[in-house]
Amino acid sequence: MRRRPAPARRTGQESSVLGQGRQQGGDEDPGGTGNGNGNGTGNGTGAVTGNGAARKVVRALPAVLIAVGLAFDLLTPPGYTGSPFFSAAPLIAAPLSSLLVTFLTGVLASLAVVLLHLLNGTTWKVEALTELVTVITVAGLAVLINRVVRRSGERLASARGIAEAAQRAVLPEPAERIAGLHVRARYEAAQADAFIGGDLYAVQDTPYGVRLAVGDVRGKGLGAVEAVAVVLGAFREAAETEPTLEGLAQRLERALAREGTRRDTLDSVEGFTTCVLGEIPAGAQVLRLLNRGHPEPLLLHADGRLVVLAPAEPALPLGMGELAAGRPDRAEEWPFPAAATLLLYTDGLTEARDAAGVFYDPAERLAGRVFPGPGELLGALSSDVRRHTGGGATDDMALLAVGRPGEGEPERRRTVPVVAP
Repeated sequence: MRRRPAPARRTGQESSVLGQGRQQGGDEDPGGTGNGNGNGTGNGTGAVTGNGAARKVVRALPAVLIAVGLAFDLLTPPGYTGSPFFSAAPLIAAPLSSLLVTFLTGVLASLAVVLLHLLNGTTWKVEALTELVTVITVAGLAVLINRVVRRSGERLASARGIAEAAQRAVLPEPAERIAGLHVRARYEAAQADAFIGGDLYAVQDTPYGVRLAVGDVRGKGLGAVEAVAVVLGAFREAAETEPTLEGLAQRLERALAREGTRRDTLDSVEGFTTCVLGEIPAGAQVLRLLNRGHPEPLLLHADGRLVVLAPAEPALPLGMGELAAGRPDRAEEWPFPAAATLLLYTDGLTEARDAAGVFYDPAERLAGRVFPGPGELLGALSSDVRRHTGGGATDDMALLAVGRPGEGEPERRRTVPVVAP
């Protein structure tokens, strides 16, 4: 002060997860926070709540600093001044508050300086005028900083909105019911300021049954979005005409190779896409999968059993077919009984880590759990991942859940509550 003259061990809270699920034969777990809404982009409610509380505390700092400056000046000997507190108040308000709040903070800080010198009888001394001019100058700079920060924030929000709209145009949400199957999809962005990711999903009813794809394009940004558009465009076209998943995979391979020769952003050497292709034939309780270097899907049964659908032989991602010459694609068939749910996801789920660096294991976390439907599964899973990571993730995450209705289960429909007269 210038003198004046005269969280690799899980916590108990983390273990009480997946509240939308129920232990086999048990009651609902009240510890979870899944919202049950499987469609759309995740909003990170838990993380947002914590950040909102911290932001409120920080926004209160300018008023606290002015109060501390007043108390400091009044309770200390005349050789000390609280002007540093008054100068800091508008500077802290500038990046966090509106222009009006920043301006009013500067005015209050200046009035506090004037009031204290009036009480001390030092209003017209050089030191008093210097302190007042200093606080006013800092307050003016704070207003300028506020305008710069606000304009930058508006531009960033505009760019983010355009990017999100572009991604939604490329990656639309699937219908909630396709060919008698319950379908939910969710895209969880890693961070608010993260680049657009290359995660993708698609579900389509075709003459060969319901076909689906979940994948992850290498890289981020517009180049990744272009690759996602190529893969999804080729999938939607080929899914209607190719009789086998092997033929569908080769169509996607050729599409990526063709675009790689025309665009620098889809480099034919370094670009690749991990992908799982699925097919659920009509009238048969089976599921066919073809995995090209992607994390293994999970099959959740009605009794809580969980099966990891790992391929018998690993395969290279799409875009690297030349390196796998002589190793043809091979789809595998799995039982898909009534009331079972298929879960497909990208590596943003399995690479989510907690504070100790422990990776998230969806098979371990979901084993023994039963969910009313795909939407509840994705809602609880997203909440559990946020709890595991503490609200911060390093990679985007795409989730797709497809449920087969149980025997005699009525079709789920959205309903509007009836208001009692």
